Amino acid sequence: MPIGGFAAAAPAAPAAPVEEEEAAPAAQEKTLFNIKLQSFDAAAKPKIIKEIKSMLGLSLVDSKKFVESAPKMMKEGVPKEECEKIVETLKALGGVVVME
Repeated sequence: MPIGGFAAAAPAAPAAPVEEEEAAPAAQEKTLFNIKLQSFDAAAKPKIIKEIKSMLGLSLVDSKKFVESAPKMMKEGVPKEECEKIVETLKALGGVVVME
């Protein structure tokens, strides 16, 4: 009986490094991103404030303070697809947004 137990454990040990090697590339490919408002075009400030207000659910005053305090983290742990939509929207309005 003990020999069978050791025999089953032996193949499991070499399999573990293979799993770690497979996990390493998966860790490099990020699925969740942080969105940071770097800066904005001064002429587009009202549009950016309105978009931040609707995205983050802030009051108009808080949205204005948020935009004026750029660079500032907008959202954390956002899926890649949603993140790309937000970046496109804000860039179209005149904002500089970074995915981290």
